[in-house]
Amino acid sequence: MNKRQILKLYHRAFVQSRKCSSQTIKSFEDDFVEHHIPINFFQRTILTVRLQERQLKYMLGNMEESEEGTRILNERPRINTHTIDVDYLKKLPDETLGKTYSNFLEKNKVTPDSRMTVQFIDDIQLAYVIQRYREAHDLVHTVLQMPTHMLGEVTVKWVEAIQTRLPMCIGGAIFGPVRLKPKHRQLYVNHYLPWALKTGINAEFLMNVYFEKRWEQPLSEFYEEVNIEPLVLKERQKKSDKKA
Repeated sequence: MNKRQILKLYHRAFVQSRKCSSQTIKSFEDDFVEHHIPINFFQRTILTVRLQERQLKYMLGNMEESEEGTRILNERPRINTHTIDVDYLKKLPDETLGKTYSNFLEKNKVTPDSRMTVQFIDDIQLAYVIQRYREAHDLVHTVLQMPTHMLGEVTVKWVEAIQTRLPMCIGGAIFGPVRLKPKHRQLYVNHYLPWALKTGINAEFLMNVYFEKRWEQPLSEFYEEVNIEPLVLKERQKKSDKKA
């Protein structure tokens, strides 16, 4: 994308954010204060919060090294129906990020309001990082073109595990395939797993993507920018995948 295109996208996103601003939108800081639950050292160990915080610091460092990631950290945007004009996304042209995300929500019957607010992280910056990870999860599904069934979820978890190093992602990636049906395990081993490993390693750090500023961006352009090559299967394999 050239500078003019980026400015144009940011301007349109700004207009949409102004429309949403007429609603009562709670900032992340307010949510953090309202929901934060202090815990002691023993509780932090039991809940593996200490281990998780190490990886959050790694994610934070990656975001701070990116201009777009730094902007996300400074502005702390939220992804929910109060901050996103879903009706606007539905009207965008096909093959744009926003339209594709809208289609994903509708097809999979999910809502951006389903993510709980972080409770046990004391550092507000780290708390925001994990909150952003949670709220952007469906957008990662969207850009990876992975449905919410088990095969799609495990594939996404591998990409997230490689990029974030979060224990919950690693656990989901390693143990999730156990729940796959036999006929889908072959698809997973032969196609989805190799693709997920390649994508997780080669793609730009997806936590640095300010998705809300890119709704109008064509997916083909987005993929080129973040170095993602969508998984393409033969027609027979696609039909089998849809039954997963």
